[in-house]
Amino acid sequence: MRRTVVRYRTKPEMADRNAELVAAVFAELKAAQPEGFRYMSLRLEDDTFIHLVESAADDGSSPLPKLAAFAAFQSGIRDRCVEPPLPKGAAIVGNYRMLGEN
Repeated sequence: MRRTVVRYRTKPEMADRNAELVAAVFAELKAAQPEGFRYMSLRLEDDTFIHLVESAADDGSSPLPKLAAFAAFQSGIRDRCVEPPLPKGAAIVGNYRMLGEN
């Protein structure tokens, strides 16, 4: 099981567009329903976005790069950001009903 947290902050004028692109990724995931994959995104008040990704694949691979909506999201991400995306591996320390069964 591989867990990754990605954090970045968008330019204020680009935050809504970024949220639309993220929503399109979730719509495509809902249609594709990949097994062994969990994904959540949060938008904070200061236009910081946090993405939580969990993959059950042995190699930690993710279905995200195969999605057209994710490619659209990735296109121009650095231009939308004040602080670029920073992915970090993560371990769950505690979870109460937030992430499903753990």
